[in-house]
Amino acid sequence: MVIKSAQLETVCGITSTLPKNDKIEIAFAGKSNVGKSSLINGLLNRKALARTSSTPGKTQTINFYNINEQFYFVDLPGYGYAKVSAKERENWGKMIERYLNNSEKLVLVFLLVDIRHDPSANDKMMYDWIVESGFSPVIIATKLDKIKRSQYHKNMSAIRKKLGMDSEDMMFAYSALTKQGRDEILDFIEENIQ
Repeated sequence: MVIKSAQLETVCGITSTLPKNDKIEIAFAGKSNVGKSSLINGLLNRKALARTSSTPGKTQTINFYNINEQFYFVDLPGYGYAKVSAKERENWGKMIERYLNNSEKLVLVFLLVDIRHDPSANDKMMYDWIVESGFSPVIIATKLDKIKRSQYHKNMSAIRKKLGMDSEDMMFAYSALTKQGRDEILDFIEENIQ
């Protein structure tokens, strides 16, 4: 897939009405510091379209990026970040749940987890939420460059087991540094938006 154009089109906060889009949507969910913005920038070959930060919890809105005038990447708020109030975390959860339950154009949900660690309780909860909303989450294990090659299979298996994934569920590994996994993820998206 060739990305010809990408721009941030709509930003929804807690009280915003979700847009009635006429193009299909592909959502990205994950913990606050898992590298969601870096993945989106990497897939789009942009440096800073999605805002990255050394401070986790930067994405506090639902951001809709119009890609090639064909479909949207939807960046969901990061979850599980400790330095925001419980009320704020609850609001983000409600926002994500409202989006998953009400978007009429959502076709694919990617859930990002850190390949270095077992999925957290929040990751498992998000995985289950996505499943309960009627989707098969596609897992992207980020920060691939931070582990030894010899750890790859063990860590990927541990993620599958902890999340309770089916053997046929899709899973990719990705490195924001080397862009390893980028082409496979884009090919998968292309196959699923035809």
